[in-house]
Amino acid sequence: MKNTNIVFTSPCVAELVEKSVPEIKGDFDVRIKIMTTTVSAGTERANLTGDPNVRGRHAPDVSFPRQCGYSAGAVVDAIGKGVKTVKVGDRVAASWTKHAEYVVVNEKQVYRIPDDMTFSEAAMVHIATFPMGAIRKCKTEIGNSAIVMGLGLLGLVSVELLRAAGAAPIIAVDPVPEKRELALKLGADCALDPFDADFVKTVKAITGGGAHVALEITGKGQGLDMVLDCMANFGRVALLGCTRNSDFNIDYYRKVHCPGINIVGAHTMARPKTESSVNAWTERDDAEAIIRLISLGRLNLSRLVEETYTPKAAPAVYDRLAKNAAFPVVQFDWSGMGEDE
Repeated sequence: MKNTNIVFTSPCVAELVEKSVPEIKGDFDVRIKIMTTTVSAGTERANLTGDPNVRGRHAPDVSFPRQCGYSAGAVVDAIGKGVKTVKVGDRVAASWTKHAEYVVVNEKQVYRIPDDMTFSEAAMVHIATFPMGAIRKCKTEIGNSAIVMGLGLLGLVSVELLRAAGAAPIIAVDPVPEKRELALKLGADCALDPFDADFVKTVKAITGGGAHVALEITGKGQGLDMVLDCMANFGRVALLGCTRNSDFNIDYYRKVHCPGINIVGAHTMARPKTESSVNAWTERDDAEAIIRLISLGRLNLSRLVEETYTPKAAPAVYDRLAKNAAFPVVQFDWSGMGEDE
């Protein structure tokens, strides 16, 4: 039985690579058959192009081959003898997976989903925990005004989650008109172009003096600089986007120190591992909360997906990503893989 994987074999090149099906080795291992994976454009582009800053605090020695694809919908194919939370045949959302037909993960990385939840929705669960964690870190309360700077996948999910959290108004910001239109459909109260001459003035007028909460998702110094101009005194800013280039300047005295702005790092790995607390939930608790919100109709993440491809299209899809950072929300449908074997 073959196991097709999407692998970045060299900078800016993605190929389909056949590997052996991974075996269950540990008592708490779970082997899953992938049905759908979601492309995380920012992270995957950094890995695909060999950005040396993709390793964060680790040594900048990006090597190839590399593999991505950490948010998936799947079916449990086999389990270790100690696994208690899932059984063979269960439909699950999974975290920290790969773009592949079969993957082995720890039991803690799979979450059962309701029968009426699609694999496309399940493949959005893990990545949706990223903005959820950022919203928690900002101590967002009902009625707080909020601004989302950047409307890629994480930004669009943020709009939906902020609405579920009761933020008001929600201002979605992106230079691309189509992204702004989609954000309005997802629940943003207004959508602005950050390069409009009166951008900051407009934000302050809408919010009555400035936003209480901001999610900076562009990962660019200019984005952070602009969003700081939009904040109310004592506002909270979450750095959700990965700012991989540190070559920028901020007037911290006037934009952070004097107005008492709280800037918090919101990388999804910076969270409790075993027990949730106020404003800081574990990855698993956030994932299960996302599943509840979807099943109750509070979130509709499937409408964010703009394009779906079979894995065979991966070389062309990633060639497009390498050449253009403005990328749609894309999923791979693995359900038909292996039918011709």
